[in-house]
Amino acid sequence: MNDTVNVNLDAYVATVEIHRPPNNFFDLELIEAIADAYETLDNDNACRAIVLCSDGKHFCAGADFGGKADDDDPTRELRTRSLYDSAVRLFRARTPVVAAVQGGAIGGGLGLALSADFRITCSQARFSANFSRLGFHPGFGISITLPRLIGHSQADLMTFTGRRIKGDEAVAMGLADELVELAEVRDRAHTLATEIAASAPLAVRTIRDTARRGLADAVEAMTAHELEIQTSLRKTTDFKEGIKAMAERRAPDFKGS
Repeated sequence: MNDTVNVNLDAYVATVEIHRPPNNFFDLELIEAIADAYETLDNDNACRAIVLCSDGKHFCAGADFGGKADDDDPTRELRTRSLYDSAVRLFRARTPVVAAVQGGAIGGGLGLALSADFRITCSQARFSANFSRLGFHPGFGISITLPRLIGHSQADLMTFTGRRIKGDEAVAMGLADELVELAEVRDRAHTLATEIAASAPLAVRTIRDTARRGLADAVEAMTAHELEIQTSLRKTTDFKEGIKAMAERRAPDFKGS
């Protein structure tokens, strides 16, 4: 356990809990901590399934820009590359993951939710690839994982508009797997993880490896492409306007420059 991620293992099911309430904003430290936890659990024969959850109002509200575009940070690109390297580690992990998604799974938080095998959610949840509303490009491999899950047309609709998808709509479109009451999200995720853990662990891992064959390599290649475009778009006035508008809780006024 550390200040960022709590890990508990009981009856073959591990709980990996993000502990940055209420918004659970993500950064390099958080994704590294989750990747480290997954790799440790992969090597523990007492772990057969993982529940990824959060302590707070939101599952993960994405990156905290704080109203600033941080375009003058000389370490930003390197840190983002390191973050995406850790994201790829999530996809290379071999233990099945059930995400318990309450509140918002926004931007990179959506990418984190999509790294799981299954998502249990509630009507209060909001799923959003809000990058275009920030004058930005999706990252975290979302360019691969989102259309893989819901098809290119629906994925384009989400990424072009940045709209927020409610929990019931997310289940209807295949973005999430089950809709339950808010208070039941984590318990239902544990129930599903326990059901997975009751199956033969070697069989489950090989079945999962087959189902996700090539996914981690594809995410690795895509994050390199995403980072290149993100680095370019960070220099635009639209990106600065998008971040400023978000902080001021108003509609952005994009100029295409």
